[in-house]
Amino acid sequence: MSIDDTAHGTAPAEPPFAEADLPWNHPLARGLSRLGRRLKQGDRNRPWILDAAVTAVVALMFCVPDLVHGGDGDGDRRGFDLQLTHLPWPGTVALQAGLVLPLLWRRRRPSLAFAVIAGVFCLQLALGVWLRADIALLIALYSLVLHGELRRLPVACAVIAGALGLTAVRLSSEVHVLDALFFLFSTITAAVALGLAVRIRRAQLAVLRDRAARLEIERDQRSKLAAAAERTRVAREMHDIVGHNLSVIITLADGGAYATDHSPERGKQALLLIGDTGRQALGELRRMLGVLREQTQTQTQTPAAPQLSPQPGIADIDVLCARIRAAGPYVVYRTGGELDTLDRGVQLTVYRIVQEALTNALKHAGHDTRVELAVSVKDTRLHIDVHDTGRGGGTVRPGPPQEEGHGLAGMRERAALYNGTVTAGPAPGGGWTVRATLDLTPLAGTDVTPPAATGGAL
Repeated sequence: MSIDDTAHGTAPAEPPFAEADLPWNHPLARGLSRLGRRLKQGDRNRPWILDAAVTAVVALMFCVPDLVHGGDGDGDRRGFDLQLTHLPWPGTVALQAGLVLPLLWRRRRPSLAFAVIAGVFCLQLALGVWLRADIALLIALYSLVLHGELRRLPVACAVIAGALGLTAVRLSSEVHVLDALFFLFSTITAAVALGLAVRIRRAQLAVLRDRAARLEIERDQRSKLAAAAERTRVAREMHDIVGHNLSVIITLADGGAYATDHSPERGKQALLLIGDTGRQALGELRRMLGVLREQTQTQTQTPAAPQLSPQPGIADIDVLCARIRAAGPYVVYRTGGELDTLDRGVQLTVYRIVQEALTNALKHAGHDTRVELAVSVKDTRLHIDVHDTGRGGGTVRPGPPQEEGHGLAGMRERAALYNGTVTAGPAPGGGWTVRATLDLTPLAGTDVTPPAATGGAL
């Protein structure tokens, strides 16, 4: 570190870690990895090739030397005083075939291969023959541990331990029994441990691959669910915006057309109200589409991004009632409790529920109805009551069709965000009543603010 660096309290920048320096990125490691993948693919397509190769290698390394030395192996055992049986070469070949050929199906039928090899090995011990091909017994044990049923492993280990114990007893004249047992049982332990290690590793890799596949499926499902939820939210917002304002515009247009012949000033006033309502609807649509555009593009706001106003709240219900009054209905609006301190998400939910209820009253009860609207807060519950007197001031409005539209479903979905309920139906004295209740109790770790309502001034 230099003096300047020390004076300024900064340390020299460390050299960037090269990705190529990683061991698995070495060209030799990548080449071996590719070779391993090709061998695994080839083994999956033609498994008999590997089985035949293993059998051939064992035969060349452990069978040919015994045949070259005449089947007795005296050339390698001149220092031992063992009483071994000398078989002619056909007998030696027969025993070697019984030990080696079962390795061809060591992966498909590991238990059968081990049983055959163990049987030939016991026959060899009974005859007093010593062969290098006995290594096939350990290979069969390894294959049984790796590919077979583990519940058969104790029996297999007991069989091979008994056979090797007899071998140690026969070697007692040359090697101490404990030393022979230690060596022979170490080979058994090594074969079993290697088979278990490979089997556990393969099981772990299979679990990881399965988990990765399930996570990918779950990610796709979450993406689809999020897209479906977003489409539902957009459809609900568009229905609230377009449905309400078009209902008001249609009612004002009908009233203006009727008033033009009798009172031109009223017709002009209706046209002005239609313009104001259309501009407000256009502004809300721009705000909604602008939010969607920002969600699908980068987080950086472009210079051409629209300047968006805050989402409507309880304070905007007065303006909403004024628009409904301009269309004809007489609206009485009452409030109770501390409404201005409510969360913006709650206020948007209240506004949309009231908007949908007033729109339905205007659409179904007509412009001569009387609407009583009450929004109140008591303890942790918020209540919304909307009652209209129906057509003619007291007639019973017909119920909704058998299949409910998006309006009532949208109100219920919004109320469900706050563990609330919405009921709607004919009133006893005539007209129609909508009641909604929201639970204002905060939920720990839960954010129920609608996506489009976050962030104050959008």
